[in-house]
Amino acid sequence: MYALLAGLGTGLSLIVVIGAQNALVLRQGVLRQQVPAVVAICAGSDALLIALGVGGVGAALTAWPTALTVVRWVGAAFLVGYGVLAARRVLRPAALQVGGAASAAIVTCLALTWLNPHVYLDTVLLLGTASTGFGGDRWWFGAGAMAASALWFSVLGFGARRLSGTFTRPAAWRVLDAAVAVVVTATGVSLVL
Repeated sequence: MYALLAGLGTGLSLIVVIGAQNALVLRQGVLRQQVPAVVAICAGSDALLIALGVGGVGAALTAWPTALTVVRWVGAAFLVGYGVLAARRVLRPAALQVGGAASAAIVTCLALTWLNPHVYLDTVLLLGTASTGFGGDRWWFGAGAMAASALWFSVLGFGARRLSGTFTRPAAWRVLDAAVAVVVTATGVSLVL
């Protein structure tokens, strides 16, 4: 039981940070568009990556630095591009059209999840390494971390609808997009520095 709770706490401490993926889940939740799919992609991807980390793949990744370098540069380019689009929505009110195609939300969610090197650092390397301290109970630790991810993304995605009244005003979207632009661009730039 201790390993499960430790995994839950560690998982929450790593995931409850405003970043590109969380901003997208929040945005889709406020819009009430593709929320189940976005939550499932985020939580399912985390579960897979946590399982890989607990299973020892983190050690293999550190032995293959070229793969991490490629993901870092591609991820940085994507994040900066996403940040520029968010900044554009802030600076050009005509670009503030909310909504969009379901496929665009899904592709963006997949990209923000799988092209973000922080995902590999947090889920595969950090959680995988932390799980080794629990020996035979490391899978319980992993299960706790997976539960934290599913809980967080569900609360963020489905709970965001409570903010939809606030986001009936274009100014609120501009503030959210400004925050997203800053966080996402800073994350992308930090990956290459």
